[in-house]
Amino acid sequence: MERFDENDIQYQKAKRYVEKLRGFYAHLFVYIAVNVMIVFYNYSHLKPGESYFQFKNFFTLTFWGIGLLAHAATVFLSKNGYLQNWEEKKIRELMEKEKKDL
Repeated sequence: MERFDENDIQYQKAKRYVEKLRGFYAHLFVYIAVNVMIVFYNYSHLKPGESYFQFKNFFTLTFWGIGLLAHAATVFLSKNGYLQNWEEKKIRELMEKEKKDL
């Protein structure tokens, strides 16, 4: 098995991406688990003849889902290049500023 240099820039980028990915999957798992419990609770507490399809039963699912989509966008679109290019540009900018301040 090939050993990677932990100081290598590519290794560090890959490691950061894997950490972001792991964070997203943990968020997704919690989202699913909590919402399954909420659906079960709401369904078991319906009054006779009451429909499950009411906004109050989908409130958490909807708004937390929007947050989950935003999280997914930051993880998967950052791999696309825009955010990665922005990060690299910002890093160079901060490094140049620090050189000037010395």
